[in-house]
Amino acid sequence: MTNLVILPILIPLLTGVILLFIPKNIPFQKILSLISGLSLISVNIFLILNILNNGIQTLELGGWQPPFGIVLVGDMLAVLLVTTTSTVSLAVLLFSFYSIGAEREKFYYYPFYQFLITGVIGAFLTGDIFNLFVFFEVMLIASYILIVHGGTKVQLRESFKYVLVNIISSALFVIGVAYLYAVTGTLNMAHLSERIGSLETGAPILTVIAVLFLIVFGLKGALFPLYFWLPASYAAPPSAIAAIFGALLTKVGIYSIFRTYSIVFIHDTGYTHQILAVLAAITMLAGVIGAIAHQDVKKILVYNVIVAVGFVLFGVATLTEAGFMGAIYYLIHDMVIKGALFLMIGAMVVVAGTSHLKEMSGLIKHHPKLGWMFFTATMALVGVPPLSGFIGKLLLVQGGVDSGQYWIVAVMMLTSLLVMYSMIRIFLNGFYGKIILKEADQYGTTKGLLFPCAILVAVSVFLGLGAQALYPLVATAAETLLQPEIYIDAVLKE
Repeated sequence: MTNLVILPILIPLLTGVILLFIPKNIPFQKILSLISGLSLISVNIFLILNILNNGIQTLELGGWQPPFGIVLVGDMLAVLLVTTTSTVSLAVLLFSFYSIGAEREKFYYYPFYQFLITGVIGAFLTGDIFNLFVFFEVMLIASYILIVHGGTKVQLRESFKYVLVNIISSALFVIGVAYLYAVTGTLNMAHLSERIGSLETGAPILTVIAVLFLIVFGLKGALFPLYFWLPASYAAPPSAIAAIFGALLTKVGIYSIFRTYSIVFIHDTGYTHQILAVLAAITMLAGVIGAIAHQDVKKILVYNVIVAVGFVLFGVATLTEAGFMGAIYYLIHDMVIKGALFLMIGAMVVVAGTSHLKEMSGLIKHHPKLGWMFFTATMALVGVPPLSGFIGKLLLVQGGVDSGQYWIVAVMMLTSLLVMYSMIRIFLNGFYGKIILKEADQYGTTKGLLFPCAILVAVSVFLGLGAQALYPLVATAAETLLQPEIYIDAVLKE
């Protein structure tokens, strides 16, 4: 047991509370937020090294032992995602300094940004289903405020749909938790795994509960057909908020499916995981059709968020080592690259004054750094070797072949080509072609906006070129999912 596991939650939480009391002192808010972000990354790197040397780290809050008390669990999967979250959130924070605007900064932007990060990290680190719900709500309440922050007409319109969908999913979440506790008598994930794993034959009620949780997490994670609310909602807020939403929020839903469908609901995989595999394939196709159909650069990218949901969940459905490793690797890659692309799209909109592809052209003349970073990120997204997307997709293909799901592998390959088409279209139409605006006529400047983009592009390049260094960490994370007894032993101390 170590107190270190709680620090990734406490750092943004305490930062957010302090910032609430100094809403008008913007310079201090920025400095404290920056220190908090750097501290968070440092603690998480130390935590990764600790897990690598000493195994899964747990913390029993209040001294109450699981399954009766609240426990935080820092296994390799959770801490890798927490580290990625802290890296992406720091880059988006730097982008916010130059783009979010003085009016939004005065109205508690930075405190609620910290609370959003607290909810995301808490969801990754909690060891029981009920507190997963609690951290979901912390994240969602902060996101409700951020999505309407600034109060533009389009934000208010789209936020209504966003809030309504999430309230419904939260209600279903509570119902699912109640049913699960009524059937198993516990909500601790390690204890659930142990109890459900001891069942002699399939329990139909547990299969129903597993499907209910798939609906809940599918709504939050944008799984087909439950993604309908996402494209307009994520395209409405300013670029910094859209970036943190696109990079992190759907990933919490995906992580929840990943965790529960690898450790808890593994009693009827022939049914539940086949449903998941089919939905993942349809999600890929639905997402990429949306990306091709739109001319708005924000919506093209938002639909590509949905495609990535299908890729990762297909890896979960394979139940193979390669599939799990591919899903973990692709999830980390996607959090980084989607953050980078949202920020770069934001910079394009700042200078062009529009998000419509047909109204922007020739940007590379005055913004070559932005153009080539966008091209590099696009190549990483579609999986051109040796960039980061390639490693994850290669492992996902191997996992699909190992599990015999060849048709979904074919769908994934086709989808990847169409993703490339949708993103290259932005590069060719937006950066090349006739120069529409002279430098003096542009609507804004990229001053301060390129550095955060460069950080995330550099991290993405490292994930590809440095895959050999990351491979043991991903393998350790996948091992815990493939052998739930490792997780159970660490949490229940058996």
